[in-house]
Amino acid sequence: MSIRLRLAAWYSGILAVMLLALSAAIYGFVYINTYGDLKDRVQNQAEQLQRGFSFTINISGELDMNAYSRPEDSNLYMQIFIYDSNLLKQSLNMANIGIKFDFPERDKITQGFRNVFIDGNHFLIYERPISLENYNNNPAAVLQVAAYVGEQDKLMERLKNILLVGSFATLIAAFTFGLFLARKAMSPIGKVIDAANGIQTGTDLSSRIEYDGPPDEIGRLIATVNSMLGRMEGFYKELEDSYAAQRRFVSDASHELRTPLTTIRGNIDLLQKVWALEPGENPDLDDAAIRQMSLESVSDIADEAKRMSRLVADMLSLARADTGRTFDIEPVALEPMMTEVARRASFLPRQAEWIAGDMSALNGKYIVGNKDYLQQMLFIFIDNAFKYTPSGEVSLDTVFYQSQVGIRIVDTGIGMDKDEVPHIFDRFYRADESRGITEGIGLGLSIAKWIIDEHGGSVEVVTRQGEGTTFVIWLPLLFAPPLE
Repeated sequence: MSIRLRLAAWYSGILAVMLLALSAAIYGFVYINTYGDLKDRVQNQAEQLQRGFSFTINISGELDMNAYSRPEDSNLYMQIFIYDSNLLKQSLNMANIGIKFDFPERDKITQGFRNVFIDGNHFLIYERPISLENYNNNPAAVLQVAAYVGEQDKLMERLKNILLVGSFATLIAAFTFGLFLARKAMSPIGKVIDAANGIQTGTDLSSRIEYDGPPDEIGRLIATVNSMLGRMEGFYKELEDSYAAQRRFVSDASHELRTPLTTIRGNIDLLQKVWALEPGENPDLDDAAIRQMSLESVSDIADEAKRMSRLVADMLSLARADTGRTFDIEPVALEPMMTEVARRASFLPRQAEWIAGDMSALNGKYIVGNKDYLQQMLFIFIDNAFKYTPSGEVSLDTVFYQSQVGIRIVDTGIGMDKDEVPHIFDRFYRADESRGITEGIGLGLSIAKWIIDEHGGSVEVVTRQGEGTTFVIWLPLLFAPPLE
């Protein structure tokens, strides 16, 4: 059974109980008032008649049975039966219609009401004994006052039918409208189910449930489901991007490893062939030529092994970044660190002129970070500048803006196109013009960007093809002096 049907059934059941109770209360109230008023009128007339009678030992039988004090009493039927003389006196209306009530035996007279049916007509009779002193308190007669209750019976029957039919019709209408309203109220739940089925059978997480109703429980449920779908869509996109990055990373890593491995394998095959030659087998290769060829092959193998070592180290650094691992941080004095970086950068392989700016403005300035990783990041940018500046100059200086220090590295090298800037921090990315020409594997700037992010900094890039590139690394300053 659906929730809509259960709700309608519950509403209808509760309404049925309430209608039954209300109908019973109305019927009981009308019944008590209708028959109660009639009984009071009959009893009052009987008492009035008894007070108006004057009986003697020899009852003459001349009684006025038509003395009505109120108009409504004219509908009452009255008779008196005198036991000793077997005399029956009736009101005129009884004589006219020719009816007679049964009277009880003298010793079985009880004062009260009873119902009788004469020719299918319902009468309510109130009877009471009439006693005289010289009869030793034995009933001398019995007085009966009756009222025709057929109209009241019809009224109560009609009322019962009206209550039953009205309650039944109301119950059917309430069930029908309740089911309609429940279906309308629960229709947004159907949309939620359809959306969930759509997500289950497909991969489109961009769909949302449209709802323009009030912010009730169903509205909040749909808002929650839409929010959940939004988060799921975000997670799914992140997962897809992660899988795509992983596939690209594996593909690029395989490509980068294939080249040194191919070089190493080729040189090893060459050495095996050369060293397997018998003396005098190849007159063009004497001992000096074989020695020179071996040295060149070993040098190539060593260079490729170093390249593979750097690649593995860089990949390990990026793997550490992907796992969310961080490093220890502490206040780092900028002036000695930058002075040391400027001094050591002068020993890097380069063709451009190295210009280090004045670092005295950094005296007393600190940042919170890790000195080793900060130096690694700076050397990545400096080495990158040297690689792409075959002639010209590379400079290092610092600037301040508000609560940040900017470490600026400027080169006058080959630069790059503005469309390449958004990708330079991607893993294994290198400009097409430099791929295969300039040494590198395309992981340095990715590692540098991770280090900057971990220090809460940012990086700006200004470049123009053929005119050089400027990197500005912004790091937050520590204003309070570090504790000793």
